[in-house]
Amino acid sequence: MFESAMTTLASISILGLVGYSYTVYYKTLILKKMEHAFDPGDPVLELAAKGKSSSPTGLPEDDESGRLREHWIQRGEQDKIDAIVRGDDVGHYHLLIGEKGTGKSSMLLDAMFKVDGEGCAMFEAHSDLEIFRVRLGKALDFEYHEDNIGALFSIRGPREGGALLDIERAFNKLEKVAIKRREAKGRPIIMIINSVHLLRNDDDGKDLLELIQQRAEQWAASNLCTVVLNSDDYWVYERLKNLATRMQVTRVGDLGKMKALFALQNYRLKYYGEIPSPEILEKVYDKVGGRLNFLNRVAKAKDMLAVCDEINRTEKTWFLNQCWILGAEMDDDVMDQQKYASAAMVLAKALVDKEKEMEKTYDLERGHMLPEIPLHEARQVMTRADFIQSYDHINVFTIDSNAMVRADSVPMMNAFREVCAQEGFDEHLEKTLDRIGDIESLGRTRELTIKDLWNNGKYNISSWLPIGALEREITFKVEKKEDNEKGK
Repeated sequence: MFESAMTTLASISILGLVGYSYTVYYKTLILKKMEHAFDPGDPVLELAAKGKSSSPTGLPEDDESGRLREHWIQRGEQDKIDAIVRGDDVGHYHLLIGEKGTGKSSMLLDAMFKVDGEGCAMFEAHSDLEIFRVRLGKALDFEYHEDNIGALFSIRGPREGGALLDIERAFNKLEKVAIKRREAKGRPIIMIINSVHLLRNDDDGKDLLELIQQRAEQWAASNLCTVVLNSDDYWVYERLKNLATRMQVTRVGDLGKMKALFALQNYRLKYYGEIPSPEILEKVYDKVGGRLNFLNRVAKAKDMLAVCDEINRTEKTWFLNQCWILGAEMDDDVMDQQKYASAAMVLAKALVDKEKEMEKTYDLERGHMLPEIPLHEARQVMTRADFIQSYDHINVFTIDSNAMVRADSVPMMNAFREVCAQEGFDEHLEKTLDRIGDIESLGRTRELTIKDLWNNGKYNISSWLPIGALEREITFKVEKKEDNEKGK
């Protein structure tokens, strides 16, 4: 019995020792892998390098030193973003906000190229928390213990919570790595979350955003990690502002006129060997403004003006497909959609009318000066407070960090002008609003039908006050039909 007991005890001790040793080894391995994720080089940079490896004409874009060329336009915000990514700007976390296609992601990638991705991790957000969890794990080289074989030693399984709990565990590991790297490098690590506006504006999305903000505030205070959030929509700023104490907001808008013309001219000269005439450059800017996304498409095309017209047609078609109104003949089944569309048309008309009242809509240096309305006034114009964020999400209107509402882009403002200038548009909009009002009135109206009143039958309806006294009494009875026809 003693020999059997000693054999069993030795077996259990060895199994426990092996299990404990493996657990210690695995925890160390996790931290080493996560440290490796912040070494020079990054998968995001490799993908971006593939996209910059050649020009539209097939010519290489490398400079004489063999390195990838810098972005073809240097924005004023680039120096600030470079300082953030280098780790020089500490004590804050940052929100980049601006319309789609203004160059926010490109500036972040350029800043990462300059430091070869050292100390940086970047990934794209997603509306599904499980996918967000996987992308965060890929960026940090963290498997969430899914490769753990501790179950062989009767250790509790690694995944017993939801995606939000796993993200919290990843941040706990990241904090340990950040402490170690700060002692070694003397600067914080950088975590960039792109497209934060893709998170759903519901309870799950708000919980995730709150979790990220809590960590960002804590890490900014201790100079462990600088979190950079990149968003196209205003609701993210509105949500973060409630609890923000160390957040800095960087507004990224369209290029001014001179910078846009200079960038377009340099691009055509470098890759097509031509210098466009000032008249052509002026026409391009008048049609598409200083949006980098549009300028990039135009610069790569042979016929620049044709692409400008195509961009304007596309934006107008998108606006009409999302927000066109159906007039007085619309069916009541489309009531909710028409409320959404008519509110957008009312706001677009308000912007067009405001532009007519502006003393100056174009500046030789700044270029286009689009009309804008404060957010609270825009809600008052639409008589709705819940639609404006949806318009911002589908890129019809935009809300900047100063809570000013305007058209999302110059082509979209051109679409507003064309739609509102159509013959009979004001009457069509008025009829739509009247039809919506009539349908709502019918929905609030109740019809009382009284039947079976024959043989001088009648109904007595009494109304009583809360104190028990009779307020009024109404009698319904059959009225004798007068016969005015002769011979009857």
